[in-house]
Amino acid sequence: MNEMLETLREAVLAWTPDLVAAAAILVIGWFGVKLAQTLLTRGMRRASVDPTLVRFSSSLVYMVLMAMVVISALGRLGVNTTSFAAVIAAAGLAIGLAFQGSLSNFASGALLIVFRPFKVGDYVEAADVSGTVEEIQVFNTVLKTPDNRKVIVGNAAVTSASITNYSAYDTRRVDMVFGIGYAEDIPGARKVIESILADDDRVLADPAWTVAVSELADSSVNFVVRPWVATADYWAVYFDVQEKVKTRFDAAGISIPFPQTDVHLHNVA
Repeated sequence: MNEMLETLREAVLAWTPDLVAAAAILVIGWFGVKLAQTLLTRGMRRASVDPTLVRFSSSLVYMVLMAMVVISALGRLGVNTTSFAAVIAAAGLAIGLAFQGSLSNFASGALLIVFRPFKVGDYVEAADVSGTVEEIQVFNTVLKTPDNRKVIVGNAAVTSASITNYSAYDTRRVDMVFGIGYAEDIPGARKVIESILADDDRVLADPAWTVAVSELADSSVNFVVRPWVATADYWAVYFDVQEKVKTRFDAAGISIPFPQTDVHLHNVA
């Protein structure tokens, strides 16, 4: 019995320095990691980095540094860290294969956060969905459609296709087409359209608008009308001009052709 206790005492004494050193590595390492995380977060916030990127970078740095601290502590205890790292790598590979879809969304989310093709509040078209960006998360992007639906799109789907950001610039061009009959006066119709644009304070003088005959169609002479407006006024101007052109054409006696079908009946004796 005494020999067993003596052996246990010697083992504890032999392991005590390593245990104390490993514990010190864990404690000091944890404080060092938290300090590094805090300094990184403060520096990125001072540089006005996007809050989503700040949280993402902070969490990533914390996990990587803590993994290094734990491996160092295990190495001090005599654990073969090379084998341990290999086990971690194998587990990571297995997890990666099992969650490759999620990892793809994660990687795409990092790209969206870093390169920022759009920001919260922008109206975009991505992954065949159009809407206002409400959130850019690590795995998903949340859009609010014009009819007030919430659409959650995986980030991998967003980055794998083209992205159209309608809010990227301060101004947009409103493209419209109006047709008049072949018997109507082209300069007179142009004057009516130009007066509508000139009377609208939302239409910008620079760049100048375009009103021009674009096509001699089957049953109409078509004008392209392209005023420039502030991005926020796009749809309001579009709807108002459409209505005013119809009203002013009617008042001026200018006809707007519409598709018609003539049916001829023949009497067969």
